[in-house]
Amino acid sequence: MKKQLLSALLASVCFGAAVPAMAQNLAVVNGQAIPQARYDYFIDQFVKAGREKTPELEQHVKEELVRRAVYEQEAAKLGLDKTQDFQQEMDLARQTLLIRALFQKEQQEHPITDAAVKAEYDKFVAANKGTEYHSAHILVETEDEAKAIIADLKKDAKKFEALAKEKSKDPGSGSNGGDLGWSRPEAYVPEFGEALAKLKKGEISDTPVKTQFGWHVLQLKDTRPVQPPALDAVKPQIQQALAEQQLVEYQEKLYKAAKID
Repeated sequence: MKKQLLSALLASVCFGAAVPAMAQNLAVVNGQAIPQARYDYFIDQFVKAGREKTPELEQHVKEELVRRAVYEQEAAKLGLDKTQDFQQEMDLARQTLLIRALFQKEQQEHPITDAAVKAEYDKFVAANKGTEYHSAHILVETEDEAKAIIADLKKDAKKFEALAKEKSKDPGSGSNGGDLGWSRPEAYVPEFGEALAKLKKGEISDTPVKTQFGWHVLQLKDTRPVQPPALDAVKPQIQQALAEQQLVEYQEKLYKAAKID
């Protein structure tokens, strides 16, 4: 299994990189040399990918390169490298590698700056200001059931958790006393969110709230300003998103500038 995995990894590296020619050879297979530089390059790629350089890895890389040389020679002997399908595949592979090299060059020459990341983070924070609500609910099937629960809670609001565990049809929150955690009202269906936003801390809804899921009795436990994630926590995602956006813009710029007849 390890050997098969290594072969697959090696094949992916072989397809994606060109190896500089050097005088030293790893081996000579049927009179054709395998450059030592090719072996050194692949070992280096595995190490960069987190693999430990062990005698086993070195032996497997060498054997795989020799095997690939044997198979390549046999394919060439049969003239498979001269077929139209092969030539078309080679043209496509060359095009793919050139395009990838172009995009990598663009990204290397125009890296996403910390200033750009901070600006995007600030826009995110500004767009997500507001209030978070810590709420709970009891979901039942009929309005009468909800009204009966509200009447019961008016006598003793402390029974909310117990009633939620006993009567709520919401499998996600019922067993947890109806607790929905912290969220903005916009995260819920409109009827639920609007009713929640009208409550004050500690209040329970006076009337049942109907949604597509059934009838709800709401409780607002607490409120707080929205807590945005720390910049360091989301920096990698922002960098990736900006890099992808920048690359798309570069691609569109090239496409629009091309003369297409």
